[in-house]
Amino acid sequence: MRALVLAAGMSTRLASVTGGAPKPLTPVAGIPVLHRNLLWLAKTGIKEVFVNLHYRAEEIEASVGTSEKFGVQVTWSHENPILGTAGAAKKLEKELGAEPRFLVVYGDNVFGFDLQKLIATHEASKRSELQLAATIACFDIHRNIHTGIAGGRVTTDAGGWVTGFVEGQPSASGLVNAACYVVESSVLKEIPPPPAATDWGRDVFPKLLQSGLRLKAFTIDGYCLGIDTPEAYKTAQDLFASGRVK
Repeated sequence: MRALVLAAGMSTRLASVTGGAPKPLTPVAGIPVLHRNLLWLAKTGIKEVFVNLHYRAEEIEASVGTSEKFGVQVTWSHENPILGTAGAAKKLEKELGAEPRFLVVYGDNVFGFDLQKLIATHEASKRSELQLAATIACFDIHRNIHTGIAGGRVTTDAGGWVTGFVEGQPSASGLVNAACYVVESSVLKEIPPPPAATDWGRDVFPKLLQSGLRLKAFTIDGYCLGIDTPEAYKTAQDLFASGRVK
C-alpha cells in the first residue's frame, strides 16, 4: 500500500515556536514530526510514500535527504498553489490509483497507534460492505491521549458507521478526526481536479456520504498529538518528557 503524507502547510500558528520553519520539521522529543511519520509508516510495512510540499519545500527535502534511511522511498509532490488535503491526492491520482487503496497521513501530527489494525479493519469492512469508501482513524477525547487539538468531529451510529461531520465546533459531541485515513482509490474520481483546493473532512467525505457511499470510523488504541499551536506543542513535549507516550 502507498501513503500520502501531507506537509504543504504554511505553519502560521506555530511560527512563534518554530521561527517560521516548516511545521513538519518541528522536533518533538528531538525528532522532527515528518521523520517520525516516515518511521511509523515503515514500521507498518509501507514502502512507497508521497509527500506534498509548498512552504519552504527545499528545507523539508534536505532534512529527509536519502529517504532510504527511514525505510521508505519518498517521492515529492510540489504544489503551487496549495491544493488542500484532498486535492493533494487528486494531483497524484495516477500514482495512488495504481493500487486498490492508499493511506493519507497528516504530516503535522505525531501518531502512536496500531496502523496495521486500521488497515486490517478497513479491508475486513470492505469485504462485507462493497460501498465502503474510506476508514477514518478517530480518537475519543476522554479515553485517548491528545494535546487538546480537537478538530473536526465525526458522528457515528452504533455500528461505527459514519453519519456526519462537524467542522469548526470544538465542543461538539462525537469522535475527533485523527487525520489518518485508508481510502479506496475509486474515491479519487470524486475529487475535483487542480487547481481546485479540496479538503477531506469539509468537502469530500460529506459528498461521499450524500452519494450513498459508506465511511467507517476506527477508534485508535493509542495517541494522536496535534502540534498546531504553541500550547499543543508544549503539551506534546511534556507528554514525551514524562514518559506517558513514547
